[in-house]
Amino acid sequence: MKFSQFVYKRPDLTQIQSQFKEQVEQLERANSAEKAKECVEKINRIREDFSTAHAICMIRFCMNTKDEFYKKEKDYFDSASPVMDGLVNDYYRALVDSKFKDELENVYGKQLFSIANLAIKTFKPEILEDLIQENKLSTQYAELVSSAQIQFNGKKLTIPQLRAFALSADRTVRKQASEALYSFFSSNEEKSDEIYDRLVKLRTKIAHKLGYDSFVQLGYDRLTRSDYNPQMVKNLRQAIKEHLVPVVTKLRDKQAEQLGVGKLKYYDLSVILREGNPRPMGNEDEIVLRAKKMYEEMSNETAEFFNFMLENELLDLKSRDGKYPGGFCNFVVNYKSPFIFANFNGTEHDVEVLTHEAGHAFQVYRSRHFDILEYHWPTLEACEIHSMSMEFFAWPWMEYFYGEKAQKAQLVHLWGALNFIPYGVCVDEFQHYVYETPNATPKERRKLWREIEKTYMPEIDYDGNKFLENGGRWHQQGHIFEDPFYYIDYVLAQICAFQFWIRSLTDKESAFRDYVNLCDTGGSLPFTKLLNVAKLSSPFEERTIKFVTEHVFNWINSHA
Repeated sequence: MKFSQFVYKRPDLTQIQSQFKEQVEQLERANSAEKAKECVEKINRIREDFSTAHAICMIRFCMNTKDEFYKKEKDYFDSASPVMDGLVNDYYRALVDSKFKDELENVYGKQLFSIANLAIKTFKPEILEDLIQENKLSTQYAELVSSAQIQFNGKKLTIPQLRAFALSADRTVRKQASEALYSFFSSNEEKSDEIYDRLVKLRTKIAHKLGYDSFVQLGYDRLTRSDYNPQMVKNLRQAIKEHLVPVVTKLRDKQAEQLGVGKLKYYDLSVILREGNPRPMGNEDEIVLRAKKMYEEMSNETAEFFNFMLENELLDLKSRDGKYPGGFCNFVVNYKSPFIFANFNGTEHDVEVLTHEAGHAFQVYRSRHFDILEYHWPTLEACEIHSMSMEFFAWPWMEYFYGEKAQKAQLVHLWGALNFIPYGVCVDEFQHYVYETPNATPKERRKLWREIEKTYMPEIDYDGNKFLENGGRWHQQGHIFEDPFYYIDYVLAQICAFQFWIRSLTDKESAFRDYVNLCDTGGSLPFTKLLNVAKLSSPFEERTIKFVTEHVFNWINSHA
């Protein structure tokens, strides 16, 4: 069934509460493992119906944030989702307290119970109204960035459309585009600061109500990070500071030389080649047709998956007025259908975002056989391995998109991926500071951001831009507002994806087979155990950081 034919019906929360309560009580009273399993299955069917409606609503709202119907439905889910979380929490309590826990663990695996135990810590009925308010504040930020209509070159542009000009080979154009972009965030600085300040204080209040010292550990528990902690992440940041940051700084000098500029400015950072980063040939539809050819040749598994996506119109890639500016993959569980959402803008971003989101979609397509929702997706850092690795597995087909500039496109992709990591740890360290000192003022937060930037990205020169010099760059990073602590995930995954890339250079078949096995495992294991399935070294080991940094640097150095 095509996505336009997917039926949306607002869930009846009163009815769901009644059904849920009945099944949870039956699970608590179950007199056999079989009866307990039956209750779990019935609860999951209720959850699947709710999840399906929520996913359809979110996708259609993001397709057009001006659509009044789905705007109201999104508002409904902002209030209904925390209620549903509370019901699921009751289910989790009954599950872990069940007399038949051992038997259920044999059926569903240990990871479900690990997720349940963490989730129980993150919810109490008394935080329900706070969670609803948190959702509403996150929506305010999403609507703010979606509303951007930035005047440039005689046209009004959305943020993704403007970013295309910020990648221009013409330094004057990219400077003007970058200034226009940050002028929007500067003019909304007070509004963004207010939204974020309220979010930080609200999340801290929620953490205290739940018995946490701060939101930091609650943030980790919300993300069901069961096998690593803030100290391990701090050690990772330190290893990156020691081994990777100096390499990126060294390559920035090479980048300045290639661009023919004396010193890189902030608007130069994303452009690697003097003639500009290679742009894919053709429009959105032609890029999708080339992707179809690529996935049909890549493997039988990817051919089946991508044709399913096309036949059911499960991609929305064109940038337009009112469309949410990000890119994501969602999963509509009752239709067993992933959905890819992006904003093409005519740059190399288009191929990267398509292959990236296709990696997410391929994984959940391969995991859709799991009977429980918890295993459709793994934890987020593992999810990003699927997406970032798919970007690299697409390398042998870059000629389809870039023609004779294929190798240059590979260079820009790999170099950009390495350059990202210092920024990724910068975002993470900033968030730890924010939630460890929740009473800091917006001005103090911006000052701290700037200090952290200088630690991980000492080469940045903001060329007198006051908004950026005063630490405002993070205002454009939606994750900081909407998904606290979901960002180091990209760093962890990138280090893993680099390993798949290194392996694929000498044994593509073996590397891809392990990648498919990883996708097939879904979320049935925690992060570090999934690394074992994929035969990847842990990013938390210092030697792993050194190993991938050296390989990536050597390849860039020999191809630049």
